[in-house]
Amino acid sequence: MQPMTRTSLLDPFILAADRALRAILAPAQASRPSPAATVAEPTAELTEPQRRQSAALMRVNHAGEVAAQALYHGQSLTARSESTRALLLKSAREEEDHLAWCEERLRELDSQPSRLNPLWYAGSFAIGALAGALGDRTSLGFVAETEKQVERHIDDHLKRIAAEDARSRAVLQAMRNDEISHGSNARNAGAIDLPSPVRDLMRHTASVMTRTAYWF
Repeated sequence: MQPMTRTSLLDPFILAADRALRAILAPAQASRPSPAATVAEPTAELTEPQRRQSAALMRVNHAGEVAAQALYHGQSLTARSESTRALLLKSAREEEDHLAWCEERLRELDSQPSRLNPLWYAGSFAIGALAGALGDRTSLGFVAETEKQVERHIDDHLKRIAAEDARSRAVLQAMRNDEISHGSNARNAGAIDLPSPVRDLMRHTASVMTRTAYWF
């Protein structure tokens, strides 16, 4: 058997760095059309407070998708099995669609992503790598719990975004459907239930990010 070279040992870390730079600096590339594409543009009908509210909430969702990319990339770096790594990277690819959809909607609302996205990515990547290092079933449990919390978070945003903003609502509904699917896939792959203190810590950490990204 040919010995593993230094280059091959570094390959996963080079790929991780490339994914990080793409997630933070490059425009996201969607593999699926935006759910807003078939919805008539209502922005002109929104009041200014409604537009600002939609923009702030979509900025929060965009920051959440940056964090989701980082979590999946970190978990895939330390995953034990190829099947778990493949599941994580597939979910990450679908989350990139969400990132692109949110970016597009922010432009339509004359707004921009969170200026703290590099921080969200770095912190989430570290958490994801740690979760992956604890074993595949724990890592998948982290996915299942994260997606459950994201589903609740999107439900809250759907209540807060004006009914007139059908384009933002269409994006959020499609994202919600994907998050439910990701959580279900993780549970079917063997996810374990995380201890209550861990779930609470995840909620508090996410709350800090969402409150900050709403404004910055």
